[in-house]
Amino acid sequence: MTGSASRIAFVGGGNMARSLIGALVRAGSAGADIAVAEPNADLRAALARDFGVAAHAEGADAARDADAIVLAVKPQAMKTVCAALREVVQARRPLIVSIAAGIRLDQIDAWLGGGLAVVRCMPNTPALIGAGAAGLVANARVDASQRELAQRILDAAGLAVWIADEGLMDTVTALSGSGPAYFFLLVEALEDAAVAQGLPREAARALATQTCLGAGRMLREDGEAPAVLRQRVTSPNGTTQAALDSFEADALRAVVARAVAAATQRGQALSAQFE
Repeated sequence: MTGSASRIAFVGGGNMARSLIGALVRAGSAGADIAVAEPNADLRAALARDFGVAAHAEGADAARDADAIVLAVKPQAMKTVCAALREVVQARRPLIVSIAAGIRLDQIDAWLGGGLAVVRCMPNTPALIGAGAAGLVANARVDASQRELAQRILDAAGLAVWIADEGLMDTVTALSGSGPAYFFLLVEALEDAAVAQGLPREAARALATQTCLGAGRMLREDGEAPAVLRQRVTSPNGTTQAALDSFEADALRAVVARAVAAATQRGQALSAQFE
């Protein structure tokens, strides 16, 4: 089931589904082994044209022969979508992978009729360029081969990390799901600060963007903890130390902690809406 011939159906053909489909095809999956359901005719035609996948208007048609079904629809639509898939899913009993924020494993399972292997994950927008970060959690019915298949689907678009406790998925959402926006805000702030010091905006943006890209690559490729890399670039009484001292004086760590807590709490509130 985890080989290249695994049949994967996507229900929903928006940006995240498109990024995962494209990543799978680039990683070697055959378009013929992928189906997608998308009600928008233009999006449906583009997916079929660009990736050679079977494109359908109805979810049940895409899911009929699937080993895994990726539910790539908005949380508000999930219950209705699951109801339309229930008959096919109960007959086929594939792996279910949901990328909808805030919808719990037990809710998805119940809406699809129960007794299913379900993985819930939270990818982020850098998956669109193959640099995503996704947290995954599985219910007890997901076996080893299904975990491997879910990992392959998400790894194709970046990094996928398993979380043991579903209760922590709201924190995953606050960290990596929402995290790109925090990063963009930091780059925006660095750019504006440099412009305020007299640097032309074009140069400020280019330097801020490349600096953050390089720092991110160092984190991935060097393998050292962020604190170690920070210390390496910080000379006593130098310019970096002056900036870091200013951050500490303004309680940057507490600001970040409050922001992540706020996002986590909002995720919990959104989940409660679908009870």
